[in-house]
Amino acid sequence: MASSFSRLKASFRASVGDIVFGMEDGTVSIFGLVFGVAATTSDSKTVLVAGATGAAAAAVSMMAGAYLDAETARDAARGAAKALDGEIRSDASAVLGRIATRLSGAGLAADKSAAMIALVESDPASVKSLAAALEAPEPGDGQGPVAQALWMLAADFFAAAIPTVPFAIWPVAEARIVSAAVTLILLVALGVGRARVGDRNVAGAVAETVSIGLAAALAGVGIGLAIDRAFG
Repeated sequence: MASSFSRLKASFRASVGDIVFGMEDGTVSIFGLVFGVAATTSDSKTVLVAGATGAAAAAVSMMAGAYLDAETARDAARGAAKALDGEIRSDASAVLGRIATRLSGAGLAADKSAAMIALVESDPASVKSLAAALEAPEPGDGQGPVAQALWMLAADFFAAAIPTVPFAIWPVAEARIVSAAVTLILLVALGVGRARVGDRNVAGAVAETVSIGLAAALAGVGIGLAIDRAFG
């Protein structure tokens, strides 16, 4: 049990960027959707159906995107490693030349670069490791595509439920107030999370995240009212 919990905790930490992104996407998109619908009806069921179906569709879409992105990154890393193996076997000097160029471009003195090249050139495995560290695409954070996709699905769907659930409990007029309040709290928390993940200023990240959420709500309300008037 402890081992399973440790693995889950490690997986969560490795996927924290995807989780924050998924929650932000779910919150912002569904916040705009439910407020757009709520601006044109007093029927809680209509708002709830729109929010729930939108949340499910958005979460599955984000899950698929996360899976394909992680799988593509992993395939690219494997392909690059395979190509590097072949190049080292056929023309190791070209690989060593690129390593020297990259080391020089990074500011390493020519004599130190030459010493490093001399140190690894007789060992193909060392050449591969150094070349991969300097030029090969990163294979990701060690998470498999399925794990990343599932974290994205859970985060996106959970966050999307926040602005939607109040419409299952209260009439539309009251639900709008509760939904706005709890969504604002979540947006602030997400802003703090974004600041920590990206090592950014907390106040700036919170202001940006809240502004994006408010813009989504205003856009949803504006479009909802426009369509309602056009076809009302």
